[in-house]
Amino acid sequence: MDRRKSLKSIVLGSVAGGLAIHGCRPEPTVPEVGAQEVPMLKWRTPKENEQLAELHAEQFFNPHEAETLTVLCDLILPGSEEYKSASDADVVSFIEFMAKDMPTMQVDLRGGLMWLDHRSNLDHGVEFKAATKEQQKAILDTIAYYDPEVPGNERPFEVNFFSMVRNLTMTGFYTSKIGIEELGYKGNMPNVWDGVPDDVLEQHGVSYDPEWLAKCVDQSKRNIVAEWDENGNLIT
Repeated sequence: MDRRKSLKSIVLGSVAGGLAIHGCRPEPTVPEVGAQEVPMLKWRTPKENEQLAELHAEQFFNPHEAETLTVLCDLILPGSEEYKSASDADVVSFIEFMAKDMPTMQVDLRGGLMWLDHRSNLDHGVEFKAATKEQQKAILDTIAYYDPEVPGNERPFEVNFFSMVRNLTMTGFYTSKIGIEELGYKGNMPNVWDGVPDDVLEQHGVSYDPEWLAKCVDQSKRNIVAEWDENGNLIT
């Protein structure tokens, strides 16, 4: 199993739960984060629309942080000829929203980005986003793996930071339009139901009443809404 498939399997398994508890890449495009116009959707309550408007009116990451985070997310989930990258799915805007919706993340996110710059300056004399890809990966190799036997609150800060950003990156990507397309998820699709299979009916010793079968399993009438009389009898 290659790295991309491994990461995808993590998303389909435990990434969302873990988040709740707390290659070659092109030059990254830095998304616009912070104040945005939010459509007031009718299916949301007025309070929900108001809360979303407040969140989008704020700005958490400054331009330098957003650029650094874009580089980091693309190192976690790089693009290729076959796959899109984290920045293609605008993952940084997702993390920006999560940071504002869950303020407890903010200190760790900002502190972790500062740690990356500090470590990169010590090791290579440049900020993390300006380092070479090999230098960036060398830094991440020191924090990308944690000992599962060590409780989360006892792990180094920078290790927990990377784990959180990795989870956010994967969640943000695979809940985006292009991420869902990559998974091949189609959602609920209409199909044709022609009743319980005969072998199952036979196994349980039951059968359909031909009159009811004609009314209930007639695909030519599948778009007709059923009507009942006052005694509970099916009319159509």
